Amino acid sequence: MTFPVAGPMRTWLLALLALWALLLFGGFIFGASGADQSQRIPTWMRMTSSAVLVVAGWSWWLAAGQDKDVALLIAVGMTLGFLGDLFMASCLPASPHVLWGMGAFGLGHVAYIAAFMRLATVLGLTASGPRWGALLVWLLIGLAGWYFVVFRGQQATALHWAALPYALLLASWPAWPADWHCRRSFIPLALGGALFLTSDLILAAQLFNGLSFFLVGSVVWLTYGPAQALIVYTAQNRP
Repeated sequence: MTFPVAGPMRTWLLALLALWALLLFGGFIFGASGADQSQRIPTWMRMTSSAVLVVAGWSWWLAAGQDKDVALLIAVGMTLGFLGDLFMASCLPASPHVLWGMGAFGLGHVAYIAAFMRLATVLGLTASGPRWGALLVWLLIGLAGWYFVVFRGQQATALHWAALPYALLLASWPAWPADWHCRRSFIPLALGGALFLTSDLILAAQLFNGLSFFLVGSVVWLTYGPAQALIVYTAQNRP
């Protein structure tokens, strides 16, 4: 993976990445688990780590060359993700907070998909066979995840059904970098998509199926946070 910026902006972006890691992983190492033993990372450190990635996203946009479309869409996607974090943490006065959070994340995924479509066009990666094949596989993964984690054995509510299009949307966008398997520099981006899906499946199991294990909330954030960081920091590549 290359780092396509130099000078003070490079230093600034690396400093933001270090600050993000300090907040997320430092919060986990030095935080104290609550009464339910599910989370060690304090809320303010989780929210601030996401805010740092928002700043990083818009900094990448400022550093972008003539083609700023990809960087802009990634910055918008990360900003919507941060808004979703605030909803999910009940930091904003909205109810039900899960539905509002899903809405913000869903719009963020739309922005990410648009970014990857633009990036594919710029790089000339337009072969339909690998793309649609990868998309079908990821949609089946998302459908299976929704059925087994959210729907099966539950008294279906509007929230359960609302989780279906969200799951398919979330599962669809890793198909874009995944179908660029011939470009090694996109492996971190595809990994970010897979981590994002893993994080949301664990969270869905926690919300809809009552999944509970030691530090489950921390596991969600230790997969979600790196997923967002990989997206913000690796979608700018032009191999």
